[in-house]
Amino acid sequence: MPPKGSQQLSPFKAYIRWRPLPVESGTTEIERSHAQDGEYQSVSVSLPAASSNSSRGTRSWSSAPSFARVFEPSDDNSIVFEHVVSQAFPKVMAGKTCNFFAYGHTGSGKTHTIVGYDHEDPHQIGLTLSTAKALFEKVDELNRSQEADGDGDSGDQKLAVGLRMYEVRRKIAFDLLNGRTECHVREGPDGKTHVRGETEILEGGKVRVRPILMVPCWSYAEFQKLLEGGLDLRATGSSTVHDKSSRTHAVFELEVVNKALIDAQDAMVERQSELVPHGKHATDVYLEENSQAYIQGPDGKYMVNPDYTINQARIDAAEATKREYEERVEAAEAHMRAVFATSMHPCLGGKFVFVDLAGSEYYDQKALSSAAASKQTAEERQEGRQINSDLFALKEVIRARSSNQARIPFRSSPLTMVLRDHFLGSEDGFSAMILTVSPAAEQYAATMNTVKYGNLVGMAGGEQV
Repeated sequence: MPPKGSQQLSPFKAYIRWRPLPVESGTTEIERSHAQDGEYQSVSVSLPAASSNSSRGTRSWSSAPSFARVFEPSDDNSIVFEHVVSQAFPKVMAGKTCNFFAYGHTGSGKTHTIVGYDHEDPHQIGLTLSTAKALFEKVDELNRSQEADGDGDSGDQKLAVGLRMYEVRRKIAFDLLNGRTECHVREGPDGKTHVRGETEILEGGKVRVRPILMVPCWSYAEFQKLLEGGLDLRATGSSTVHDKSSRTHAVFELEVVNKALIDAQDAMVERQSELVPHGKHATDVYLEENSQAYIQGPDGKYMVNPDYTINQARIDAAEATKREYEERVEAAEAHMRAVFATSMHPCLGGKFVFVDLAGSEYYDQKALSSAAASKQTAEERQEGRQINSDLFALKEVIRARSSNQARIPFRSSPLTMVLRDHFLGSEDGFSAMILTVSPAAEQYAATMNTVKYGNLVGMAGGEQV
């Protein structure tokens, strides 16, 4: 745990946010309290003895001092932004990546926190829009200063905010800024995670493999309109567990970009797209030649085919062509590095990443009532297992990074594979998790499990300090 009185910005912090009960709901509330212990707070929850809820298992639980702050039901989104996100701006303006997660059961306020439902009220807009508004103020100030000084090519150097929006469900990412195009989450031969759509055949036989689309915005109004259009494409539905259950992880990436970086990123996509068919062809040729070089004998074992000689020249030619296109990708990567090296602004490439995680009621099946669990369809159970795997993997990645383990288990789930570059980009950045919880006694099991998860994350995140 962080030492008491430490003022250093921890690389990962956990926060608790209690949502308000519906007005005049008449619902019994969970008994709860929190206590300050140095810089961190502990949280205690218990189920009132008079509650009619016969929850199974422990009826009270207390955390370690692992939470950076506990937000009360009366604290609106602007207060959460002020205490959680605003501290990360110096990091992002220095070109770092900062990640923010909302974790909790469906209906606890995750989407309200990350996105918000009233996009005009400054106290209610979600963290994504609040961050975009503040980020535009900063980049606009830099743009005005640059224009006043007359430094550099203002067209190439003018800063904007790029947006990526997508949902992760099982092993598919749905691009919300590209008509919900399906993109597959895979690890490439370079060891990096690639999130790409199907190969498109363009005019003249040219191919393109499009990654998650990044759309640059040059004003906050443009950004808000784009975000709201993407939100209209988010998957909605109900389940036997909860109405409008959030069964996808929604990711919102805000990146500081300029025209030079946008052009470099587009060139990278083109070079990678050109490589894909040649890489596949080289692999196919190798497999074809080697498959014909061996035959199955009468005993079922494979032996060298005496009637076929591997055409090594054909393999070498395919590999040479593949290497030619790999070099083009390397040249595009070198150009990308040059764009950052020659940028007038250190904030170029800085990112805010917001993740609205799937409902945690799937994470621990004990949180489900026996009636709800028995009504789950086979598809919901399968989705539940994947969500369970994703959320467990996320916790383990945070734990492994915080304890400086040599191996970080990014490959444990599609979610952590997608977030791999964001975590690696936040080595000198900042990350936080907001645990959204309901004070309703009927949600006690789900709330307690959320607090337990946050306690593990908070304790792990503070180990680096």
